[in-house]
Parts: sequence; C-alpha cells; structure tokens
Amino acid sequence: SLTNSLVDLTLEGFLLLLGHVLRTIPVVVIESTTITIATFAALADPTRRAILSRLATEGEVSVNDLAGPFRMSLPAVSKHLKVLERAKLITRTRNAQWRPCRIQAKPMKEAVDWLEHYRVFWEQSFDRLEDYLKELQPKENKPQ
Repeated sequence: SLTNSLVDLTLEGFLLLLGHVLRTIPVVVIESTTITIATFAALADPTRRAILSRLATEGEVSVNDLAGPFRMSLPAVSKHLKVLERAKLITRTRNAQWRPCRIQAKPMKEAVDWLEHYRVFWEQSFDRLEDYLKELQPKENKPQ
C-alpha cells in the first residue's frame, strides 16, 4: 500500500530530519519516558545503524573488530561510537587492552515506543491521502 511504501522509503530521512531539526531540544518527554534527541540523531546514520546491528547479533565486540568492515579509519569509527555512547545506545568498557562495546536496548525501545505512538496517525494520514488521490484520478468509464 501507499502507506507502507512511503514509510519504508522515508524512515532514514525522517530520523535524519528529526535529529537535525530538534537538535536544540535536549529531551522529548512522553508519558514518563525520556528520549534524547541524540538517540534519533545517532540512528539517522547508516554506519551507526550497521554498528548497532552487529552488536545486536554478536554481543560484545571490540572497537577494532567493529571497525573491520568499514572503509574508514579507526578514529572515524571511534567518533561514530562516541555518538552512540552519548545517545546511550552502547556502552564501552575497558579490560586491559580489550575495549568491548555492547548495545543498550532500553534507549532503542523507548525510541521505538515513541515512534509507535505516531505510527497510527501517519498511517491514517497516508490512507486519507491515498483515498484523495484516487478521487482525483479520472474514471475510465466516466459518462459525459
């Protein structure tokens, strides 16, 4: 349906826009849930989403291992990790020379719950738009 295709095509853009536009607002409070805008800004970047995906499937991963698949320097990957850490989406620990990263599920869950709150609104809006666009299309067998 039009609703699903528009939502799928614009998720990254929506997250990017939300992160940039609302950057001046430190937090969004929804029914006792506090979501930092840093969460949405962090999720807007495809590299950071790939890092989170890897951490979700592999658990603890060292910074060097996380950097492996990316065509960027270790300092560049470290900057991405700092963004994720500031957004509280990951934690980094130190064990001698090993510096593992681990995903933190709670901020992601809070962001998903917050977005879910508006999903129904957007689906209904897109459905109304789809109905309106159908009304505007000329009828094939329209009597003259």
